[in-house]
Amino acid sequence: MIRKNLRWMAAVLLAVNLAVVTPNSLMAQPPNNNARNAESFPTTTPIKHVVVIFQENVSFDHYFGTYPNSDAIAGEPQFHARKDTPAVNGLTAGLLAANPNQPYPPIRLDRSENYTCDQNHDYTPEQQAFDSGLMDKFPEFTATPCSAKTYPNLAPLGPGIVMGYYDGATVTALWNYAQHFSLDDNFFGTTFGPSTPGALNVTSGFTGDADLGHSIDDGSGDLENDVVDGSVIGDADPYYDDCGSPDQTSLTGKNIGDLLNQRNVSWGWFQGGFTPSAIVAGKAQCSTTTNRLDGTPETAYSAHHNPFEYYASTANIHHTPPASLSEIGHAGPANHLYDLSYFWKALANGQLPAVTYLKANRAQDGHPNNSSPLDEQQFVVTVLNALQASPVWDSTAVFITWDDSDGWYDHVMGPIVNQSVSKADGLTGVGACGTGANSLGGMQARCGYGPRIPCLVISPYAKDNFVDGTLTDFSSIVRFIEDNWDLDRIGPGSFDQIAGPLTNMFDFTNKRSDRLFLDPLTGEVLASFKH
Repeated sequence: MIRKNLRWMAAVLLAVNLAVVTPNSLMAQPPNNNARNAESFPTTTPIKHVVVIFQENVSFDHYFGTYPNSDAIAGEPQFHARKDTPAVNGLTAGLLAANPNQPYPPIRLDRSENYTCDQNHDYTPEQQAFDSGLMDKFPEFTATPCSAKTYPNLAPLGPGIVMGYYDGATVTALWNYAQHFSLDDNFFGTTFGPSTPGALNVTSGFTGDADLGHSIDDGSGDLENDVVDGSVIGDADPYYDDCGSPDQTSLTGKNIGDLLNQRNVSWGWFQGGFTPSAIVAGKAQCSTTTNRLDGTPETAYSAHHNPFEYYASTANIHHTPPASLSEIGHAGPANHLYDLSYFWKALANGQLPAVTYLKANRAQDGHPNNSSPLDEQQFVVTVLNALQASPVWDSTAVFITWDDSDGWYDHVMGPIVNQSVSKADGLTGVGACGTGANSLGGMQARCGYGPRIPCLVISPYAKDNFVDGTLTDFSSIVRFIEDNWDLDRIGPGSFDQIAGPLTNMFDFTNKRSDRLFLDPLTGEVLASFKH
């Protein structure tokens, strides 16, 4: 027992030491007595804190295709699955040996290949790769071969790089979380396309009603490709953000922040690099860099990864900091949008909002080209170690998912729940995504569901070592928040109206007392015990 407690203390100290140090000036500020604590808001489940860790560019097969079977070699972390581990809808022996994407079968990438080039994950090529469900044209439409200069070990794979996948030797922490909590293998991007549609869908389930009256086109024609028939399908930056650059666009309508504001429920979006590196002529500059594990500096902030900056109602145009620590989660100059460092300050001071979205620095967001599975592992594990060591853990649910597939191969096509006919569609033919009626307000260029994405639930109420097959998507997270705090729906056109429930990944009648602390560098278990 003494040894176990010492390991627990070591894990807690590790989590605290890796967190951002809180300035005394903020720590010393008195609490806002008018700001309600997250625990005071009535909820329909025991969950009082939802934390969404929203990472970058992973298909389900890319991270979990062979789960729970790992082929670790000497020197790599060894993953040993529990005997009762359920199977996932993954890469079968047949798909590995006789894949329809011949001559490029799925190929295992090891830890030395954690840095890869970025694949093509645009709205149209992803649909073309699916080829009406045959799932056989990924090397043709979404592959981007790695350059020999930057990736000499991967360049020989050519278009076959898009078929790459990792296992428990590299995404060790995620596999360990799946072993102890819940994994959904039937979770999809709400629509096809890159980061911006994914970010909009996980916060509103809605990419339509782009406001071209509040958009900027630099004349390159990119905006015309990013916004089709009034729907955002590309990565135009947000109009209401000093750190955006042409092309930029905005949306009307509501997001989950608007609904939470209507009920005065606390919430916040915390993103790496949001604090300006400088203010020039009254405008925020976002040039701060952070280093990857290999020492490469990467610009920390990406404007098009911040969905709330696309809406006038929830934007923080000049990246204004909160007036005090007690403002976090509540109305104030920051308008609920903060630098990632404020998450650590709020957590340390017992002021974590009811709903928290976390976006890592680009060096740790998992995006190929600027990050890696090992970089994002450090971020995810540090967050979860700290949350489990905090007083809020007993009422917390963490959702971990990724904003798009990056074009990586996945063998499953989801159902077409929203048909689309636009110049950008190509799932079932040129200009076509399905043949039936559009079910969500008739808005086009919103073909969905898109690629299959991993989704994990980490919580004292998450089922243990469980794989859920319920059909769900990004907007299911929106719906969970809506239902938990008894909010309205986003409105006409949002996928939240038809979203599948994530509740099957929970058992709200059984509150677990165990904790799981992992090593941020290896993903291996530091301590697992009941507390």
